[in-house]
This record gives sequence, structure tokens and C-alpha cells, in this order.
Amino acid sequence: MFKTLKEDIQTVFTKDPAARSTLEVIFCYPGLHALWFHRLAHFLWRHKLRFLARFGSHISRFLTGIEIHPGAKIGRRFFIDHGAGVVIGETAEVGDDVLIYQGVVLGGTSLKKEKRHPTIGNNVVIGTGAVALGAITIGDGAKIGSGSVVVKSVPPAATVVGVPGRIIEDRHKPLSDLEHGKLPDPVAEAIRLVLEDQERLGERLERLESLSGLVAPEDELRERREKKEN
Repeated sequence: MFKTLKEDIQTVFTKDPAARSTLEVIFCYPGLHALWFHRLAHFLWRHKLRFLARFGSHISRFLTGIEIHPGAKIGRRFFIDHGAGVVIGETAEVGDDVLIYQGVVLGGTSLKKEKRHPTIGNNVVIGTGAVALGAITIGDGAKIGSGSVVVKSVPPAATVVGVPGRIIEDRHKPLSDLEHGKLPDPVAEAIRLVLEDQERLGERLERLESLSGLVAPEDELRERREKKEN
């Protein structure tokens, strides 16, 4: 037991550079408190003391702002950083060395009493406000960008961004850490490619008009775009 508690405290130092002392970690980290409450609630849940388990989970939510259902399975070295608003559902399973941020939801999409929440692999990072819904699997080493909504399974080592979540293609450089401000935007990239193709088609059309001796009308759209850029 004490070995596990020591490992939990060390995990905070490993994953949060703001942690400065053991005393600070023990008394000032609600993510750690929520994990310890969950360990107790999960023990009660497994021993069929369901009301006490739910009541302990409810107290944890009141004190920490983090809701973890006592039926959820949480692995080792799990850390919730700035955890207000985090929700982890009953049938969710979280692997080892997982890091999640404020506002993350591991939610369900079914009313049936079956597996209905996500399974999170090892070494996964889930950014602020991200939502994973349904009995999907997020593979080992995957990274979910801030504000993403994931409704389909994610392969190992993939990076997902957007609503709905899209896997960033292999041509992008892999991110060693989830640097939220440097995540690419696949929608913006698609729009950029369309505009580039439109520009090239316009240039080809101008050359054809020039060779054929046609008088082309002024391109008002291009003029407006150039004015905005300038």
C-alpha cells in the first residue's frame, strides 16, 4: 500500500514541473486526491458494497471536482493535471502511465448495462476538454488534442485532433509530448490546399485566355483576398 502511495506521489513530480515538495503534492493536488478516493471506492465496489462505493465517489466529486465512477478500472502511475470537470464512466478502463487534463470526459453512448465507455491504453495523453465516447479503444501511446471529440477507436501512437476527431497523417512529424499550441489543424490544412489548387487553376486559365486573345473580366475575389492579406 505505502509503495503504491509513494509511486502516486512520484508520478506527480514526473508529470508536473510545478510540483515542488512532497507536502505540496499530498495536500494541494486534487487529481491525486481523486485517485486515492477512487482506489477506496473501487475496492468497495468490487466487494459488492455498491452504495458505500458510490457515496465515497460522490464525496470525492464534491471535494475535488473530479467524477470517477467506482466501477472504472484505473492503472498505475495515472495522473489528472488541473482536473476540474473530469468525468470517467463506470465501464471505462485506463491503462498505466496515462496523463489527462482538465475537462476530459470518458463517456458512454448506450443505456444498456454493458461495456459502454472507452478503454485507454498505456502512455496515453488526453488534452484539455477532450471527449472520448463509447466502447472504443485508444491505443498505447496515442495523443488526443485539446477539445477533440473521439467517437472511433484510435490506433497506437496516433495523434488525434478536431471535432470529430481525425488522425493526423504520417507526413506530420510525431510529437514527443502533447504540445497543445503546436498541434496541426487538418481542416485548415485542407482549406489551404484547396486555395492553392484554385490559385494554380486561375493562373493556367489566365495564360489560356492570353494566348487565345480573350479579354478576361477582373477577378474581384482575388482583389478582395489580396486587400485582406495586406
